[in-house]
Amino acid sequence: MDGVIIDSNPFHKISLRQFCEKYGYHLSDEELVKRIYGRTNKEWIVNLFGPLSTEELVRYEEEKEGLFRELYKNDIKALPGLKSFLDLLKENNIATAIGTSAPRSNVDYVLAHTQLEKYFSVILDESHVNHGKPHPEIYLKVADSLGFEPARCIVFEDSLSGVESARRAGAKIVGVTTTHSKEELSHADMVIDDFTNITPRSLFDNLFTPTK
Repeated sequence: MDGVIIDSNPFHKISLRQFCEKYGYHLSDEELVKRIYGRTNKEWIVNLFGPLSTEELVRYEEEKEGLFRELYKNDIKALPGLKSFLDLLKENNIATAIGTSAPRSNVDYVLAHTQLEKYFSVILDESHVNHGKPHPEIYLKVADSLGFEPARCIVFEDSLSGVESARRAGAKIVGVTTTHSKEELSHADMVIDDFTNITPRSLFDNLFTPTK
């Protein structure tokens, strides 16, 4: 969702810095990538603070995500071309799902502001997994929920841990350059800047047609 449906990571980055600095943690960009991006809140918050009670974990999570939602509320919009692409998928009866490390409160916030909920038959958030990315659990569960083998699924990912998660699951991967460069996402099967001019046929030809 983050970095694929919406270009939200600049706002996550600001809210993460504000949150972490409030509690005395000053993280570099490299540390944010290695310790936080692509992971569930329950993973990175515990990595930062150490063992916490369930109540403390929920409180920290909602504080951080509340900061994010407040910062992003006037700028949130879907990536260019996404709605048209989703319309094409719907017209061709191609199943679509969201698999995200974000909490459900953020999923509801994003879908309400972009009005895209009707396109997704399956939505799995951080509460559906025990292991965050790069573990493949989220994408294995999404594929299972859709009724497809992972090898018949295409995952759109902006994070390096997410690309690795999809690779371990056995899915095809389209990297989206909202967070990382084309070069950094070179281990994806295909890389796009946004969904402008992307069609089901162009994806199939790029990802599933055997090369001679």
